[in-house]
Amino acid sequence: MRVRFAPSPTGALHIGGARTALYNWLVARHGGGTLILRIEDTDRERSTPENVEQILDALAWLELDYDEGPISQISRSQRHGETLAQLVADGHAYRSTATADDVRAFKDAHGAQRGFRGEAEAQGAIRLRVPEEGETVVHDVIRGDTTFAHHHLDDPVIARADGTALYNFAVAIDDLDSEVSLVIRGEDHLSNTPKQLLVLEALGAAQPVYAHLPLLHGPDGKKLSKRHGAASVQELRAAGYLPEAVRNYMALLGWGDQDDETVLSTQQLVERFEITRVSRNPARFDETKLRWLNGRYLRELSVEDLTQRLEHHTGRSGLRAAVEISREKLQTLEDFWPLAGFIFEGPVQDAAAREKWLDADGRSALGEAQAALEALAPDGFTVESIEIALRAVIDGRAAKPRDVYQPIRVALAGTAISPGIFETLVVLGRDESLSRIASALGTR
Repeated sequence: MRVRFAPSPTGALHIGGARTALYNWLVARHGGGTLILRIEDTDRERSTPENVEQILDALAWLELDYDEGPISQISRSQRHGETLAQLVADGHAYRSTATADDVRAFKDAHGAQRGFRGEAEAQGAIRLRVPEEGETVVHDVIRGDTTFAHHHLDDPVIARADGTALYNFAVAIDDLDSEVSLVIRGEDHLSNTPKQLLVLEALGAAQPVYAHLPLLHGPDGKKLSKRHGAASVQELRAAGYLPEAVRNYMALLGWGDQDDETVLSTQQLVERFEITRVSRNPARFDETKLRWLNGRYLRELSVEDLTQRLEHHTGRSGLRAAVEISREKLQTLEDFWPLAGFIFEGPVQDAAAREKWLDADGRSALGEAQAALEALAPDGFTVESIEIALRAVIDGRAAKPRDVYQPIRVALAGTAISPGIFETLVVLGRDESLSRIASALGTR
């Protein structure tokens, strides 16, 4: 099995392209096949080195390795030119100066469903001759066979007048030379496939099998776009997702195994993935579900591993203690600093939280909590002793736990959201905790 991932470096690697890369990778790794990375960079204006680096960076972060490449499509221009000349010489292609107006005039004369046929000229773009009779059948392991009657197909332009190959021709030749046996790509390429097959037929070459993947939609059923959340791999990384969780979630966008499981390790995906089980229906990318799945993966990490990832993500060090008390509330790495950053930078300024929890009753409860905590010895400032001391305050006031804990939380964090209150006090330490409480009460 030889498959290829062939992105155009015209921007960041978007989620749809990343899923295509993943499916190719899973097919290759499942069957002991070969994955080829080809960079389709014939659009010289938009195909920049920076965009190529974005693609390589995205694949590296996703941990999707490849066996051959990256192969630059533009570097194969000589091979494309030689094959074009061969097709013209053999009568399978011809030069034509026909314009879009000429094509419309032809259809006006012969019927809108009639494919355009031109006359050979001395100059102009190169068009491939489509046979008058018969049909081209695309064999697709997901969609089944799709038939294209030649009568309806235009003679496609396969090269510009200067001899530079266009997409459909270059792709066909590159797949041929790379001996690609299965082409896995988005269904938006389905209309291109008969043109590529006709190129291979004109050369008398073997044809690959295809797997055209369903497009991705947002939760609203509309085509996936920026409005649905993160659109590229780099944006997913910046948002704090784990690559293993992203691989798991993307694999399920159109595919599922017989057990219909949701949490599957990469090794399980490799063992179970079958391209024939991909659905023909559009898959829905829902970042809420990705966040949930990412949280599952995140909480399964050891404290050491999670700390290392968070220190890399935030560019900070010394986070272990805060990570240990925060991990149960995290769904992404990006959640950590808004939740626990106050431990390192001091209380934030949340006026609404202060107004709600540091009113007269709140300040009274906070004052009693301050006295209870001050009574604890420095070497006895533990989760257990703190919980006992504060529950005594709650019982003495006949209060609800939140009426005591929330004023403390606001005093420590500046806001009403934080890791567990006992654990937060311990991580901050007795002196810092009492200092922040005193500051909130205005007694420092």
